[in-house]
Amino acid sequence: MSLLPRTAEEFSSAEYWERFFKKRGEKAFEWYGDYNKLCGVLHKYIKVQDQVLVVGCGNSELSEQLYDVGYKHLTNIDISETVVSHMNQRNAERRPGLTFQQVDATQTPYEDASYQAALDKGTLDAMASEEEGALARNMLTEVGRVLSVGGRYVCVTLAQESVIKLAVEHFVQLGWAVRLHCLQEQSGKEEDSFALPVFVLVCTKFRQPMPTPILEMCLGEDGAPVRLTQVSELLSAVREHQAYSVLRKKLHTGTDASSNLSLTLCHTKTGLPRYTLTVQDCSPGAKVPRSNHFAIFIVPQGSETAWLYSSSEGRRQLAASANFRRLIIVAMHRNQEYTDMQAVQSELSPMVMDLAPRGMPANHQVPFLSVGGDLGWREEVSRGVSELSGEYCVENVRGEDGELYRRLVFLSNAALVQSESHLVSSNTTSSHRKKNKKKAKPAAPPTTSSTSLSVDSGFLCCAHHEVMVAGLAMLGVGAPESKDVPLSVLLVGLGGGGLPQFLRDFVPNVTVEVVELDPVVLEVAKEWFGFRPDDRLTVTLGDGLERICALEKQGGCLFDVVMFDVDNKDSTVGMSCPPAAFVETSILKKVCSLFTPRGIFILNLVCRDSVLRKSVLQRVSAVFPSILSRKIDGEVNEVLLCSRGEHKTPDAWTPGTLNQAAKNLQSTLGSNRTGTSRSPHIDIVELLKDLKAE
Repeated sequence: MSLLPRTAEEFSSAEYWERFFKKRGEKAFEWYGDYNKLCGVLHKYIKVQDQVLVVGCGNSELSEQLYDVGYKHLTNIDISETVVSHMNQRNAERRPGLTFQQVDATQTPYEDASYQAALDKGTLDAMASEEEGALARNMLTEVGRVLSVGGRYVCVTLAQESVIKLAVEHFVQLGWAVRLHCLQEQSGKEEDSFALPVFVLVCTKFRQPMPTPILEMCLGEDGAPVRLTQVSELLSAVREHQAYSVLRKKLHTGTDASSNLSLTLCHTKTGLPRYTLTVQDCSPGAKVPRSNHFAIFIVPQGSETAWLYSSSEGRRQLAASANFRRLIIVAMHRNQEYTDMQAVQSELSPMVMDLAPRGMPANHQVPFLSVGGDLGWREEVSRGVSELSGEYCVENVRGEDGELYRRLVFLSNAALVQSESHLVSSNTTSSHRKKNKKKAKPAAPPTTSSTSLSVDSGFLCCAHHEVMVAGLAMLGVGAPESKDVPLSVLLVGLGGGGLPQFLRDFVPNVTVEVVELDPVVLEVAKEWFGFRPDDRLTVTLGDGLERICALEKQGGCLFDVVMFDVDNKDSTVGMSCPPAAFVETSILKKVCSLFTPRGIFILNLVCRDSVLRKSVLQRVSAVFPSILSRKIDGEVNEVLLCSRGEHKTPDAWTPGTLNQAAKNLQSTLGSNRTGTSRSPHIDIVELLKDLKAE
């Protein structure tokens, strides 16, 4: 039975470690490594001439091996009379100077400052679970007493979180310097049931306590120390190394195409995330050339949120196209600098080889793949914090089509683009580009500055926004009989303001009221996304639900269209748009009460939970019997076009009538340009082709 935890969080669980210590049984010391594994770090901190106290020596061979290489001043203690007797007998002839004494490590008979080093291999781990840690604290106090100034406590540990926290906080309070080495497990037998790294904790005693804690983390025995400021940072680093070992273990024992194993690599000096690596194995039965064992795919900067790279199905398609047994998909992080593809390859090569599939020949050349050999381009233009939504950033990116885009991203969910707009040079008078985000030849970073770029209000980057606009065809917008008929829209959710601004600029006789909860979002939309309210486009700051209730109390037929395009901040729910309260029956009835006789309700629905989706559809259909849905290609989004039905004849929903309505709306959008000289980029007819009756 494997001793590996199911998730990295389990390393913080007392229950996991309790199970672990029970299962490992008599093989305890095997997990801590022998002299060959530990000698590098031990020789670094313990000199041959040092007086060394070995606490809880047990029947480990470590003291014998140290003695054989010249350490002649070892005092080995253990509380077990049986162990001490056995070890003395075992070494009487061969190592007459190596002695073992039955001594309680919490109260030794030795004088103050009589040792230059104390060596502990697993004893702290074993004692920390006794008497709620009191026994371990007593042992650490005794170690501190017998060590001289400059002396070191060197502890080989598996770094259970409660154990490391206890020891580190103990010595930090005493003003000692604390350094932790992570000795990565070397690849061994694939069937081994345990592959966690061994850690070596080194605590150094000073004559005067250090006023500021010295906390350092090192990878390997000779790794450069990374200075940390808080104990919590050290504990976090330990969990990351343990999680990486778990990942290696899983990869060495095999994965399948449905696995979604990933890890984040951080910058050595800053500790900030630099790369996220996702492992994608080929599907069973795939015909992969024998030589195609392993490849690395570098996602262009700014493209990491694309469906092909961010979704499980997209990554499976990418791996199938690359046709390797295992593909590592690498995403680069914001606020990091990357020189060029060669530099990225050099940086990643030592790490990614650990993730290679079983059976890959030694010295196999691993290819790095990318889109045209380019790293992509990203420029952060603004960053701030919203009390409601947390930290956000506004960035310009170059898409795989070579065009420039501006994005709003909330960093609490950095894989999701909150809003996106197409950018053009400010002196561009028209933009006739066809919407097509397929791969194009990579281009160099733009030579124009961010201030000389403007948002193309005629281009809707979000496909669900296009469908929401296309839904207006069901109202007859653009038909000859509707030429001078006013259109009133209530939109809940502003984002970057692209959708409401498009409606104002291109739909005739429209007035739009936007309800936005977060005032910071409104300011960002104005400053960075060219959002300009006026008498036909107004913004109400406040809760969308409260606004709907207030409008209902006013009474009257207020709106022809109500649109919900509001995200859910609660990531634990299987529906990320809208929040569940927005599709409660009581709210839907209030929405219905706001309508003019021809009113329709348009909902952007993002629901990964099929049971929850069914429940939402049942509630919506109870209020709006006529529902047409349109799935968004390559995304979870779908748009629901809902009406009460009594004011529509059945033929109004036939493909023929919708097609004509779509053509009417298309021609109207192309001719009605208000406040902009740019043409809209939208194909209404195409968007309404795949409507499905719910």
